[in-house]
Amino acid sequence: MDIQSEFDFIKAAEKDIAMLTATRIQVLRAANGLELSVDMSAVEKESRDYYEKALRDGSHATYLVFDAELFVGAGGISFYRVMPTFHNPSGNKAYIMNMYTHPDYRRRGIASAVLDLLVKEALTRGVEHISLEATSMGRPLYTKFGFVPMKDEMILPEEFVNGGKL
Repeated sequence: MDIQSEFDFIKAAEKDIAMLTATRIQVLRAANGLELSVDMSAVEKESRDYYEKALRDGSHATYLVFDAELFVGAGGISFYRVMPTFHNPSGNKAYIMNMYTHPDYRRRGIASAVLDLLVKEALTRGVEHISLEATSMGRPLYTKFGFVPMKDEMILPEEFVNGGKL
């Protein structure tokens, strides 16, 4: 049976902002092992603001997955532009995020189908530079899909940014 006929894959729209925000918090709690007692109100507000702007201007797309009325998975992609380079003359890039499958629905192809939809969305928009951050659980899926680790990217640690070391 085709996975997309077994589950409902819905491309989110502005009317879905409340659901997107709620699922974003659910994903962050799961990915970071956060209890329900952890205050996520600031992240919730900023996520809602992000979705309101990004869905309106087309800089983000999300697919929500349902088994009848039950939310079972999601994945999103942000589109942005950096200064053009030799290897990316347009400067257009995409970043996949918020990949999630409910534990009871894992290993059924949901994440793979969402990833395929997101990559096709980027390619349809002419974006060929697609990246993501992989958890250890997600890494096999992304590797199987064709993603490879980046070797040249670096990050300034949070303690330098927020610790006043600069």
